[in-house]
Amino acid sequence: MATKVFMEALSPTMEEGKLVKWLKAEGSDVKTGEPIGEVETDKAIMELVARGDGVLRKRLVNEGDAVPVGTLVGIIAAADENIDALIGAAAPTPAPAPAPAAAVPAVPAVPAVPAVPAAPTTVAAAPAVPPPSSGPTRSSPLARRLASERGLDLGALQGSGPNGRIIKRDIEAAAVGSVPKSEAAQQPSGPNSRRVAAGDGPEYHDEPLSTIRKIIAKRLGESIGPIPTFYLTAELDLTRVMEMRAAMADLGAEFKVSVNDVLIKAIAVALSQHPEVNAHWMGDRIRYFNRVHIGMAVATDDGLIVPVIWDADTKRMSEISRDAKDLATRARARKLKPEEFTGSTFSVSNLGMFGIDQFTAIINPPEAAIIAIGTSEDKLVVVNGEAVIRQRVRLTMSCDHRVIDGAVGAKFLQTLRRLVENPLMLAY
Repeated sequence: MATKVFMEALSPTMEEGKLVKWLKAEGSDVKTGEPIGEVETDKAIMELVARGDGVLRKRLVNEGDAVPVGTLVGIIAAADENIDALIGAAAPTPAPAPAPAAAVPAVPAVPAVPAVPAAPTTVAAAPAVPPPSSGPTRSSPLARRLASERGLDLGALQGSGPNGRIIKRDIEAAAVGSVPKSEAAQQPSGPNSRRVAAGDGPEYHDEPLSTIRKIIAKRLGESIGPIPTFYLTAELDLTRVMEMRAAMADLGAEFKVSVNDVLIKAIAVALSQHPEVNAHWMGDRIRYFNRVHIGMAVATDDGLIVPVIWDADTKRMSEISRDAKDLATRARARKLKPEEFTGSTFSVSNLGMFGIDQFTAIINPPEAAIIAIGTSEDKLVVVNGEAVIRQRVRLTMSCDHRVIDGAVGAKFLQTLRRLVENPLMLAY
């Protein structure tokens, strides 16, 4: 009996998926649980597996096509089984032709304008990319997909990412040919990265939204407009945090932690003491959590992903440091599992490494708040009547006023200040 292959919901928030690559050709034998394709969800690139044994008789979606969850994308059946009815049922039903209009006497007919042929509704399968000539090539999943779509050999490209990793801008530069490989690493990324002289080429190019960018636009569009948001900013002293970090580093590499690791731990402990902030707005009710799961915003080539550090209030700072590094690495490689980027009770966003002094982050619904962390820097401040230089950092908390009142948010930040400025308290 034939098995239908559907576009599955591979993450809790997934509404559509892009079939990045078929791993099996039509006519290939497949077994239950065997990967037959790669799908780009709203968070990661994941495998689509067979739900039955047989032969992959028909692929109904081309590589690069994005379709809603539940769409029939393929058919697995015995080699001699008739699947015409299944294929026919999957084909779109043509719209009925409009009824001809009645002729109007004494009015001369207007010559019809020739119709412009409609664009094809499917995309041809991407050409295979020749394997690198020697050794593995480090590249991002998005770069691999773009290289496949444009027929580029990854092994022949020079990467401008970390440790020579090939990323999106390298593929774009190679495809357009406007940037020599030797200069690729020095070119800025983004929509203005490919400058051309007048007459040398098109003045702009359009790129379809990736699945993750669509979800970012949709989710954040649900946030800043309808959510009544207010902001609280506090500047914290990091002097004792820096002293503690130095002492921990002296104990060995396994105890070395970043300022961000310490702040995540402090925020998590403060949330455990203020459950009224560790909450979600559920429309007709407020959900208060008894556990603290911190969402950590990570920037990738494709957009923002928020992996989760579970039970962060109960973990040691060295454990948070280990988890944060691992999650960030796999987030950028699009290798996170669904349970690793869902379930956060509160989120943190840090742009301090980019030299940003202070910013406001957009709340990730249904969470009730998010903290934005700026850069830490030496400042001249007055302590006990004396001018001294101290390392300081600014935090801005965006609060959903439907859940958190101003005084509630202020008390939470007071607790957070006490923990950060006395970090030995985080050990208890």
